[in-house]
Parts: sequence; structure tokens; C-alpha cells
Amino acid sequence: MTVIDCGYRARSQFIPFHKRKERFACIVAHRRAGKTVACINDLQDASLRCDKPRPRYAYIAPYRSQAKSVVWDYLLAAMSPLRSLGATAHESELRVDYHNGGQVRLYGADNPDALRGLYLDGVVLDEFAQFDPNVWPTVLRPALSDRKGWAVFIGTPKGHGEFYKIYRQSLGFNKDGQLDAAIKAEWFSLMLKSSETGLVSTDELQSARRDMTEDEFLQEYECSFEAAIKGAYYGKLMAQAEADKRITGVPYEPTAQVYTAWDLGISDATAIWFAQKVGREIRIVDYYESSGADLAHYVGVLQSKPYLYADHIVPHDAQAKELGTGKSRLEVLQSLGVRSLRVAPMHRVEDGINAVRVMLPKCWFDQTKCVRGIEALKLYRAEYDDKLQTLKPKPLHDWSSHAADAFRYLAMTLDGLGPTNFNRPLKYPDMGKY
Repeated sequence: MTVIDCGYRARSQFIPFHKRKERFACIVAHRRAGKTVACINDLQDASLRCDKPRPRYAYIAPYRSQAKSVVWDYLLAAMSPLRSLGATAHESELRVDYHNGGQVRLYGADNPDALRGLYLDGVVLDEFAQFDPNVWPTVLRPALSDRKGWAVFIGTPKGHGEFYKIYRQSLGFNKDGQLDAAIKAEWFSLMLKSSETGLVSTDELQSARRDMTEDEFLQEYECSFEAAIKGAYYGKLMAQAEADKRITGVPYEPTAQVYTAWDLGISDATAIWFAQKVGREIRIVDYYESSGADLAHYVGVLQSKPYLYADHIVPHDAQAKELGTGKSRLEVLQSLGVRSLRVAPMHRVEDGINAVRVMLPKCWFDQTKCVRGIEALKLYRAEYDDKLQTLKPKPLHDWSSHAADAFRYLAMTLDGLGPTNFNRPLKYPDMGKY
């Protein structure tokens, strides 16, 4: 095998990326981390090593003009040592041809028609958050099929848009927010925060922080997807929990009882948080969510876990009797053997949100068992009025609402921010321990 030294020396942070075996990759990196240089050299290396006829690789920026002004010089520098072997550059087409018939070309996602009909052995999608969402699934993904090509998505966060979805997929999550081993097996994932890489000097980071808003700095240098979310109620607090490493492995403490807090869905999801009070800490050890199941299913979930339960906190409307059965959901839970039921106090939603904000700095979250609930708290936000370009004074009801509502009931009750308003005595049957 001929060894060709092109002069590139990868930064240590990108060595795992260059050694990856997965077909797809996502790199979330802070500004000036060097992701563009790393990806250009990765494309060139792949083009030189490819054993298929006429290898074709592409680097796609949001705009062709951007590709030319930002990326073209990096590509020229990378291929320069190969000119003696016959490599040539064609600036009008932003294309480099190699002696083995391989090719790396720059494109802009602003002209998707120019990408149709291509076959690609590999592609890098730069600043994917700025792409038209249809470019990847309808144009680029099909271009990889006949050669089983690979793709790399790179950029900095811009809220919970398409790039966020790709990042979540690279961690192994499916569309329902559940971990899927088959998905994870296909993806390589890398996040590079300026506070961890050391690639930008401390004085420069301090200067940037003075010149930028806090949200801008967290987005551009600390890779925060939450910082840019308009109206996120808990984004900064959850980001602080990550920074404090309070989202980590949180073991169940057998000597402490577990409190549960429920959001009881009827036609949609039911969410349950599992929490322990240990000293001044509130440890969130587990989270469960499902839909389309009856209450017996959730009681079975409680029974399947090794926890010693204290109170089970339910919303105040759990006392309402259903017309079909004549029983309230609280009474149904009682009949199923759930003991120590406690009804969360009636409250305004904004008071409950404030209660969560007060409680969150005391919380530790298990990053594996609570992963969907954690993402819901990060995303829970005020509804946005696109016409008036302003936030509405109420939360957006989407998939994150169930976990956020249950957590609100937990905060209003567990942290002593109000007594329960349920004063009707319950007659427990002499069965079960829940």
C-alpha cells in the first residue's frame, strides 16, 4: 500500500471521528474547533482510499457562496501535496479531481436541483440546521443508496430543529424518544464544547462572553440546543444541571422512600416521575411514559420496580368522576391497591412553573432512566405566535407537556409549596403494598 503524506495532523478531539466505522456521523462542535478542516481531510482521504470506480464525495454548505468563501481554500490546501501525483483543482466547479479518478466537490444546499441525480460515496452536510429540511431525505439520502455511501452532519446548535433531531438520532434515539440499539449501531456521535476542548484560549472565551448574550455564547461555544429555544421555561436550569454534572448516573437509595408524580392522560400519554429526598437533594431516579394503556398497566409498572414507595402524587382532576364508570381515576387506583395517594394542590400553571424553577437546582437526574423526561423538561416552552412574533402566555401542548406537567405536580407537592386539597378520606382495601 502506497503511503501519501498530505501534511494533515488531526487534532486529538477528531481522532475518534477519523477512526469511526459507523456509516453516519454527527459532530456538534463549538466555533473554531476545526470541524471543517477535519471533514475536508476526511473526504479527501476517503476519495483516495475508495476502491469503487469513479469515487464521488461532496461537501455541502447552506449556500454555494459560503462553500466557496469558507471551504474552498481548505480543500485546495488539503490537495496541494497531491498535485505532483496528478491532482487538479477546478475553481469554477469547486471541484478537485485525484489521480485515482476520485473527486471531492463543494455544493450549496440553496440549489437542491443541482444535487439531484448524483451518486455519492460520502457527503458532509455543514451547518445542517440551516438546510431546507427536505434536502436530506428527498435528495441526498437517495444519492447514497446504490453505493451505500456515508454521511456526516456537522454544525452548531440552533434550537430543537432538524440538526437537533439528527444529533438525537446519532445518540441512538428513535422518533418516539426511545433508545434503539439498531439506530445507535449505525451512528457515530461527537460533541465538542469550548469549556472541555481547550482549543480556544480562556481569555478569548471571556472576551466573547462579554460581547455576546448569554444565550448566544451558550449556543456557539457550549453547544447548547436549549439556549436558542424561544420561550423555554427550564432550558437554562437544565443546562446548568448538565454543567454541574447533576444529569448523571443516580442510583436508587434503598434507605429512602420513592415518591411518584403522575400526569394522567386519557386520550394521550401518562407520565410518571420517580423521586427520592436524600438530605437536601432531590434525586430523580426514574421516569416512565406510555399511552393507550389502562391504569392497571401503570400499577404493574410500579410493582415491577424495586422501590419502597411513599406518596403517589396525582393531579387534582383525578378526583373527577367519569360518566362512563361513575368512578374517579383516583378511586380506580385505590381499587388496584395503590396506597398513599396524594392530590397535588390546585394552582395556576405559572405558579407551578415557578415551583419547578425553585426545585430544579436541588435535583439530580439519572441520565439513562430519565432520558425522555429530561429532554421534555429541556424542550417545554411557551407557545409562539408566528403572526405577532411574540410568545403567548401559555405553554405549548406537545409531547413534552406530559412529563412537564407531572414534574410540576411533583414540585408543587414534594417541595412543600402548598398543602394537598384532597381532604376526602380514602378507604383502602387490605391488599397490596402500593
